[in-house]
Amino acid sequence: MRSIEEHRQVIRAELSPRETERVRLEAARGRVLARDISAEWDSPRFANSQMDGYAVAHPAAGARVVGPTIAAGADPAQLYPDGVGDLAAPIMTGAALPVGAQCIIPVEKAQPARFLGEGEEVVLPESSVGAFVRAQGNDIAAGELLLRAGTALTPAGVAAIASQSIAQVEVYQRARLLVVTGGAEISSSAEHPAQIPDANGPMIAAAAERYCMEVAGHVRTNDNPDVLRADLQSAVDALCPDVIVTSGGISAGAFEVVRQVLDGPHAWFGHVGMQPGGPQGIARFAGCPVICLPGNPVSTLVSFRLFVAPLLGRTPAERSAHVVADQRGLEGKDQLLRGRLDYAGAQVSVSVVGGAGSHLITQAVDADCLLRVPRQAELKAGDLVTVYPL
Repeated sequence: MRSIEEHRQVIRAELSPRETERVRLEAARGRVLARDISAEWDSPRFANSQMDGYAVAHPAAGARVVGPTIAAGADPAQLYPDGVGDLAAPIMTGAALPVGAQCIIPVEKAQPARFLGEGEEVVLPESSVGAFVRAQGNDIAAGELLLRAGTALTPAGVAAIASQSIAQVEVYQRARLLVVTGGAEISSSAEHPAQIPDANGPMIAAAAERYCMEVAGHVRTNDNPDVLRADLQSAVDALCPDVIVTSGGISAGAFEVVRQVLDGPHAWFGHVGMQPGGPQGIARFAGCPVICLPGNPVSTLVSFRLFVAPLLGRTPAERSAHVVADQRGLEGKDQLLRGRLDYAGAQVSVSVVGGAGSHLITQAVDADCLLRVPRQAELKAGDLVTVYPL
């Protein structure tokens, strides 16, 4: 019986290196960077004002004559060619500082507390050097590492790249999955009482999007291996997926059609030491790697998170958390319980959500992680466990 880590390594060895592509920055949110990006410019690119106020050369209190107003985007050298000197320069938020300016006095601190015209006199309170000044490069200096390869681009990451006037980025191509679900008992509409709605197809599609992959196509099986073989061949020829992901049909029953079609000298079907999700498989079809997952919905969910998402997409990093209640491990296999993380207080804790059954998908709705209870463990409340954020 394989461990979780052993099976993941076997799957990794079957996958081809991921290709890269250049995309417009506007289309890059959620994509994973393929190369480091360094800052090409200081950020901010020039010293500028954090407040609407008066830019002055000296922070001492006193009366000053008001100079020309510096609007955001204006060149202060045109307005103050000899520097700010002894003047008080009205300046707007984000505007570049004139030469010699040491600090900004917020306009509401002035007397009178409003902007005056050029040549009028304003009384300013004492300040300090650097007050309300955004120094050039105090966010990042040109040449410093901006974002590392492997970073998933958040809105903030996109903004950081845009601030460097970078219009395109190199990212990993999204893995394209051909999803296979079904069985004679599975129906999209469950037209009679003995049929079961196909929950796994939509779930895998949602998980693929969540973890930065895309579904290229969906094949639904019945229990006829010849039909499945033909349908798979047509889909692979037409769609050229990176990998095929199947759900169900790999156990020891009489109608395990996925296993019947894919089994052979280069395939492996067996058990991984985990619950739920013990039955697993890895095979090839028409040169395309096939990751075979068990068919119960929770088993599919857990297996996809452990064996598909981290190898072909982008997953949140696993972490440790303090288990809220005592947990006893199973004999001979690790248990993956659905859990919910709590970040309140000084430590991160995790509590179990719903039952352990592999069919209890409704009870898994509120879970935001999987918590791993090692085989034969005797965990006490407060002990650390490994969790996999969903």
